[in-house]
Amino acid sequence: QVQLVESGGGLVQAGGSLRLSCTASGPFSSFIMGWFRQAPGKEREFVAAIVWKAITTYYADSVKGRFTISRDDAKKMVYLQMNSLEPEDTAVYFCAARTRRDIVVRLPIAYDYWGQGTQVTVSS
Repeated sequence: QVQLVESGGGLVQAGGSLRLSCTASGPFSSFIMGWFRQAPGKEREFVAAIVWKAITTYYADSVKGRFTISRDDAKKMVYLQMNSLEPEDTAVYFCAARTRRDIVVRLPIAYDYWGQGTQVTVSS
């Protein structure tokens, strides 16, 4: 059983930064890891993903250039550095793990395990 626990959310002013962290159990280095977010009344949407050994990263157009995903396989951690935050970034952010090797990263259904989420609120 894989467990994911997010941390690092909070309240920040527009233009500020936050760093989200996700700690995982299981054979982490073989997982594709993703970050998703869900705002009230909206569907869960893809934010970023990183494949094993950080060979490739993927980003939603809305966060490209502002957010950076990274991973530390030794610590079984994945991070989301969020800069230049905007009120539209307000959401619950979820960490997710995909255990299969084929690279499908943008759909929530592609992921096998999810964390409980951490709230990010950006004030204007």
